[in-house]
Amino acid sequence: MDPNHKRLLRSQRLFLAEKLLVDDMIIQYLYQLLDILPTRCSLAFHHFIQSLEKDFPWIKDNLPGLCAEDKEPPPPSFTVQCGVPDHILPTVPTSQHLNRLAAHLSSEWKSVLLDLGLSSADLYRCCADHPLAVQSQVLAGLVMWTQRNGREATVRRLLQSLQAAGIPPSDLQQVFV
Repeated sequence: MDPNHKRLLRSQRLFLAEKLLVDDMIIQYLYQLLDILPTRCSLAFHHFIQSLEKDFPWIKDNLPGLCAEDKEPPPPSFTVQCGVPDHILPTVPTSQHLNRLAAHLSSEWKSVLLDLGLSSADLYRCCADHPLAVQSQVLAGLVMWTQRNGREATVRRLLQSLQAAGIPPSDLQQVFV
């Protein structure tokens, strides 16, 4: 969870308890919830604010420190934007996935492969072995990565490197289908 959201929840515990008109039993659950929320992801804070908006809008409106961006839903994750199904993330990319990806990558392919752990010498070898076709160079590097890393060479890890290289998710929407 975002550190600002954690601070807000901790500093506003009493405010939240005072504004909720409920019995003592529910207050105990509220305090437990407020203890748990900071240990969860940033979506937890967003869902908490949404639940306040539905049933207790006066609390949400008076909760100090809410920013305008907290009122908007957070953007979908990179994997969701790429259209990658969750069940594919922990698997090794197929030859078809790698071939499609090689066709979509351009000048950023070297930074992706370096981030995946290939060396400059490995990239040179890919270029030397396939001097006339960039797509073949990229595919050779991706295959080298999967062979070296075995089951650790997952779609999730590949997406992390693609995101780090600044590849737009829209470029990847047809790669892992």
